[in-house]
Amino acid sequence: MSLSANKLSIALSISIANLLTACGTEENQIVVTSSTEVTATAQPAAVNTNSSAPELGSFGIDMSHQDINTQPGDDFFRYANGLWLDTFELPASRSNYGSFTVLSDRSDQRVRNIIDDLANTEPAQGSVEQKVSDYYLSYMNTEVLNERGISPLLPGLSALSEIDTREELIQGFGRAFIDNTATPFGFYVGADRSDPDRHQVVLSVGGIGLPDRDYYLFDTDQFQNVRSEYLSHIARVFDFANIENAQAKAEAILGLETKIAEHLWPRDQRRNRDLTYNPMSFSEFKTEFSGIDWDAYFLAAGVTELEDLNVSFPSAMTPIIELVNSAPVEDWVAYMTYRYIVDSAPVLSEEIDNERFHFYSTILSGVPEQRERWERGVARIGALNSLGLAVGQVYVQRHFPESAKQQMVELVENLRAAVAQSIDEIDWMGPQTKEEAHMKLQSFRPKIAYPDEWKDLSSIEITRDDLFANAQNIREFNWEDEINRLGQPTNREEWGMTPQTVNAYYNSSFNEIVFPAGILQPPFFDPSADAAVNYGGIGAVIGHEMGHGFDDQGSKSDHAGIQRNWWTDEDRANFEVLTTALAEQYDQFEPVPGYFVDGNFTLGENIGDVGGLSLAYRAYQMSLNGDEAPVIDGLSGDQRFFLAWAQVWQRKYRQDELIQRLTTDPHSPAEYRVNGVVRNFDEWYEAFDVQPGDELYLPPGERIRIW
Repeated sequence: MSLSANKLSIALSISIANLLTACGTEENQIVVTSSTEVTATAQPAAVNTNSSAPELGSFGIDMSHQDINTQPGDDFFRYANGLWLDTFELPASRSNYGSFTVLSDRSDQRVRNIIDDLANTEPAQGSVEQKVSDYYLSYMNTEVLNERGISPLLPGLSALSEIDTREELIQGFGRAFIDNTATPFGFYVGADRSDPDRHQVVLSVGGIGLPDRDYYLFDTDQFQNVRSEYLSHIARVFDFANIENAQAKAEAILGLETKIAEHLWPRDQRRNRDLTYNPMSFSEFKTEFSGIDWDAYFLAAGVTELEDLNVSFPSAMTPIIELVNSAPVEDWVAYMTYRYIVDSAPVLSEEIDNERFHFYSTILSGVPEQRERWERGVARIGALNSLGLAVGQVYVQRHFPESAKQQMVELVENLRAAVAQSIDEIDWMGPQTKEEAHMKLQSFRPKIAYPDEWKDLSSIEITRDDLFANAQNIREFNWEDEINRLGQPTNREEWGMTPQTVNAYYNSSFNEIVFPAGILQPPFFDPSADAAVNYGGIGAVIGHEMGHGFDDQGSKSDHAGIQRNWWTDEDRANFEVLTTALAEQYDQFEPVPGYFVDGNFTLGENIGDVGGLSLAYRAYQMSLNGDEAPVIDGLSGDQRFFLAWAQVWQRKYRQDELIQRLTTDPHSPAEYRVNGVVRNFDEWYEAFDVQPGDELYLPPGERIRIW
């Protein structure tokens, strides 16, 4: 389900950062560590000096996954992973599965063990341990949930049904996050892009229930079927609350959301930081976007003093304000009511939860079965905006060796040295821009494994017998934390992920690169693996996140995280020649017949992949200090390096899920994160003897190497 505008807050603060697997812009902020001295000399790191064997294979890669009948130059993704692709059956509860999922499942099992251990100790009332244990137990008690049915929602449903004026509607929109309902306008509190030391309200538009505007505006067979199923689904949701005229209300909701979608920006524009930064004073905002009582809206949200804000999508504001004022209030109430029920479904009875799953997972992503109850419970308790940081403290104590953190520090500094060397050597960037680029590189702050400061969750009240109240208490805690940031300096020690998360991100406002403990495992990182494997895995991930600081959007912020143009016009034009050519390459990829990769929408991530692998390769070569890499199991160092990258992206998708990702995910599908990348590397051609006539072959003049 797409994140609606009213749910931006905490989650969007992170999803707006550039993530390795699911990305956006930048709302944590920026820390400058200019004391870091960057040299163009990388120290050996990630070399297997450990006597223990690597977890995967003999040197860090599971070679049994290969399809040796496929030529690497025809399909390198399949060459590295083909036997696995042919034999692995997607679990009935998954829309996709791959290397990330394997580690996520491992992380979930570890978190479950932690929660079970806490339950066995009967933790003290009021302790964080008690909150974690009781929240999980309240989720697992389906007998109580089924007895209560929809009754926990009755007070909220009654309050929504009493909205009958435009003024009350606007107040309802303002309370949408707190009340867990919907609004076409939403906001969160993030770092001011012009001054990352202060917070600023960021106002957006959205609030649609389908994954993207395309689902409303285009008439493919897939999208038409989804809209038809959506109507039936909404009506069934209303039936749970015995709401009359369910079908008519469903049609009104689809009509409203379609009109909203008509004004939402195309996805490639939504990620353009020049277009989405429109700061103005609150008084200017109220003058320019009149027609709504914004004082009442923000007051209902708990914001009493507002000096300024950033309007993300200004051209969409006025037409959606007109829609708010012209559509019947009862249609908006139906819209909010549906979302209140369906967004609350995971903490209600199984039949309501199953209906939500049927539409948002089975219809949209082709998933036939729910994940096991305990898995969903772990996901709920372990989320960042839940009690995930509390769980994370125990997780790192049990499962993350400090020695691995030091090895990651060394790897990061080796990649930093590689970036410095690359900046010096590239011929499309001039001295003035290079000086600024070096300043930014020197200011990168790495965060590795877990936070140095842990968030205080002690004020959240959690009981064992009321799941709905527990979820509401956490929501209210998060919202109070969100709005209390206004007028306060930003906190550069905050993390946008829990330690157990299998992912990584770059945050342009803090100019930081963040690698949770969860991703510091094979196939990404193994202290016992061959150096080439670690550089092709976690090294390329580090390069990817560093590369976000210099991609088409991250490059619009300077070393201090301030959004400004630090490029000369000539250098920016040279850069855009390269990025335009890269976007055109990806535009040609057609993962599902009739559905193409959007090269502009995925451009930042594709730059991160191509640049990250290039920088990791450079760092790997530097770490060899001029020596020849050993041949292991008949494979050269370069071959092992590229195979490691290919195995990191081992993944299968259901077709419906893949279509959804093509419209919502700024990352290319896994196949093209391999094939779309390696075909731009001269070293890959040499390592695997790729020749003209091979399907992935690009003439040297068409290969894109940015960094």
